[in-house]
Amino acid sequence: MMPWHHPFFYLYFIFPSMQETGPIAVFDSGYGGLTVLHDLLRMFPDYDFIYFGDNARAPYGNRSFEVVYQYTLEAVRKLFKMGAPLVILACNTASAKALRTIQQKDLPLMDPALRVLGVIRPCVEELGGLSQTGHVGVLGTTGTVMSESYPLEIKKLFPHLTVTQEACPMWVSLVENDEISSEGARYFVKNNLDQLFIRAPKTDTIILGCTHYPLLLPVIREFVPDHVKIVSQGPIVANSLKDYLNRHPGMNQRLSRGGEVTFYTTEYPERFNPSASLFLGRTVNAIHVETGH
Repeated sequence: MMPWHHPFFYLYFIFPSMQETGPIAVFDSGYGGLTVLHDLLRMFPDYDFIYFGDNARAPYGNRSFEVVYQYTLEAVRKLFKMGAPLVILACNTASAKALRTIQQKDLPLMDPALRVLGVIRPCVEELGGLSQTGHVGVLGTTGTVMSESYPLEIKKLFPHLTVTQEACPMWVSLVENDEISSEGARYFVKNNLDQLFIRAPKTDTIILGCTHYPLLLPVIREFVPDHVKIVSQGPIVANSLKDYLNRHPGMNQRLSRGGEVTFYTTEYPERFNPSASLFLGRTVNAIHVETGH
């Protein structure tokens, strides 16, 4: 497999001979990207990371394409100014609604040596050998589902697969309000999964198309048949980045290695830190940054 190697992702990439090093940046509209960061830290313990959550403007899931694009571009520009040569959009909505435009339109004008990668394609590339029935389900926010990004990417790589999407608009709120073990969580998770299997009873592989959803895995598994495979994004993104850096040593050389992680949020840290610590499984002390340019 060749994650992030399709023309959709590979645009105008040039490596200058001399570059300062900087951290890998991970961006999300809220907390969900911390589940991706968790796996990245396990895979790359010696590398420096920045995590930036636009929590003050979250969630992105129900916002328009144009608004998500503008918000994501603002975040990418901030992270480049902070010295990150590589930004991972650990947000399915941002990957679906903003990534391609940023790669094609904005990066060549800012600095063609910088890179922005997403989480959707690496996840799709994992599907090849998973489904035996040819029926795949996608669970995501309303914005991700309406973008059709997963069906479109799956059709490009695996046209024989049938894709059924289910929007789960309550799941992010359940996670961010620490309701993952509540009866409310069981109700909404069961309802969405029942709807998916009613419409597509042959589904044997499910993509968790939102980085919040892994925290609901114990509840999800309760209502998913044992034979159904559940695809979570964190490990896939970490493995894809490892493969990407092996194939792009120039970028790998530009990444600093001090084992430091810095957190930024557009929310006030006293509100961000407790939930972020829960997502990441370690103490988080974030720095507040303003929204906008």
